[in-house]
Amino acid sequence: MPNFFLDNKDLQFTLENLDLKEVVELKENHFKFAEECDSAPVNLEDALDNYRQSLEVVGEVAGERIEPRSRQVDMEGPHFENNTVTYHPLTQKNLDELKKANVMGVMLPHRFGGLNFPNTIYTMMTEMVSRADASLQNLFGLQDISETICEFGSEEQKQKYLPGFATGEYDGSMDLTEPDSGSDLQSVRLKATQDPKTGQWYLNGMKRFITNGCAQVHLVLARSEEGTTDGRGLSMFVCKICPELVVRRIEHKLGIHGVATCELQYNNVPAELCGLRRRGLTKYIMALMNGARVAISGQALGIAEAAYRDARKYAKEREQFKTSIDKFPAIYDMLAKMKLKIVAARTLLYETTKYVDLRASYNHVVEDNENPTEEQRAAQKAYTKIAAVLTPMSKAYATEIANQVTYDAIQIHGGTGFMRDFNVERFYRDARITNIYEGTTQLQHVASIGGVLQRVLDPLIAKFDNIKCEGKLLRLKHFLQEMHSKQLEAVKYVNEKKDPEYHGLVSKHLVEMEIFIYVGYLMIRDAAKCAEREDFAERYILDAVPEFNCRYQIVVRGDMTVIDNHRTIIDY
Repeated sequence: MPNFFLDNKDLQFTLENLDLKEVVELKENHFKFAEECDSAPVNLEDALDNYRQSLEVVGEVAGERIEPRSRQVDMEGPHFENNTVTYHPLTQKNLDELKKANVMGVMLPHRFGGLNFPNTIYTMMTEMVSRADASLQNLFGLQDISETICEFGSEEQKQKYLPGFATGEYDGSMDLTEPDSGSDLQSVRLKATQDPKTGQWYLNGMKRFITNGCAQVHLVLARSEEGTTDGRGLSMFVCKICPELVVRRIEHKLGIHGVATCELQYNNVPAELCGLRRRGLTKYIMALMNGARVAISGQALGIAEAAYRDARKYAKEREQFKTSIDKFPAIYDMLAKMKLKIVAARTLLYETTKYVDLRASYNHVVEDNENPTEEQRAAQKAYTKIAAVLTPMSKAYATEIANQVTYDAIQIHGGTGFMRDFNVERFYRDARITNIYEGTTQLQHVASIGGVLQRVLDPLIAKFDNIKCEGKLLRLKHFLQEMHSKQLEAVKYVNEKKDPEYHGLVSKHLVEMEIFIYVGYLMIRDAAKCAEREDFAERYILDAVPEFNCRYQIVVRGDMTVIDNHRTIIDY
């Protein structure tokens, strides 16, 4: 089997062309960590070399060892008996391989045994692991839990948990969802009570749909404030597996069969407050969810990559009417669109992770410095806003294209794609959850729309518009300029309308319009660096123009009759 990094030309291009200089310098404290830790890089070139070497190692493990085991893991899954989950022996072997590769604490600081890599590099790893086995990503990808403890926990909690996460001794779960709350986390009811004599906290209640709910360490959202009903009464807690924490059952799912999704019962479970009271949802869990959105985007992208490659291989080998079907226009058109969607989603995802890294770095600069400069405060504020809009946009886009690509992969396989003899049916099943968990696509649109209406991305779009272009790229840039002008008109129209229901109805269209523009400029930027990518930019932008104009017309024609039409159709 191939190395999943070395065989992916686009992923290598992304690594080589993302400007990570500022991210790396801040992450490594301007390389002062090298004075204290032998494994820390001494300069930018050393850091980038470390990243590439680690990506090659993960690419090898994913392609040569994890992927060949994936079908059996999917068919047989974990075992549940007497309230105990036992992962499939091949899943355990996969985790051991990743532990030996020293990538279980990718983003944790050096002092806890971590690699101190940026989120961008970690997301590339999650993409490759997901391409090999999407369900394994739901174990490997839970490193955000240790990151959350590192970000908000006490020094004592960091020393207690983080070294174990870095070695892979500990795994984690984030216990948020409850049987009646779903995405409405403000309505969480699991109760946290504190013993007034000892100060010990105890958790009581239920959680459902908890990925890896059999984990060693749990981050739990619980109601700590008596008499509250909203998010301000919630705090974040950390606890370890114990007899009082009972796995009642595991779910029988459509896909992602290799990981256990659990229903948990808390029976006076001892726990520690992580961070400050009342900040559980409003600050800590929202930060955790932002990281989870990026991880799921990487997971979706990995699934799409696997599905596209299998479809292309099958089309080359499958003959009908004395020729391979990849020669048929209908088929190679589908393959080209699949590839284009993957490249566009990857471009958006890693531009997003770069800003997620910058936001995190400047948060530390401002919070850890007694006298941060005005420039540092301004950077923190700007990157926080940019990351807040790009993160949900990226998840919405990557997860939706994953579903489209896996759908088309089955279509190219024909009837055989519907059978379990081929992997594409598994990719189709696995992709379906990505635009549901960690916030549905509809919720991602809600999370993005504020930044779209406030024009948060306009300064970045202006910089892209200054890229020197000629010929084909200049013509394509003119299309984007026209789209951007229309977007400003549409945003002005919606802002002036001041109708919350209408805002909600058109938010999907406005967010998708913003994605067309922003990704289009990213494609032009990349094509200006590499002539081979001009065809990607041309096809993406020319396909986007009619889609954009259709959504534009929907937005600017808006009045109450549009809402009434929807109601009439539903009630018919």
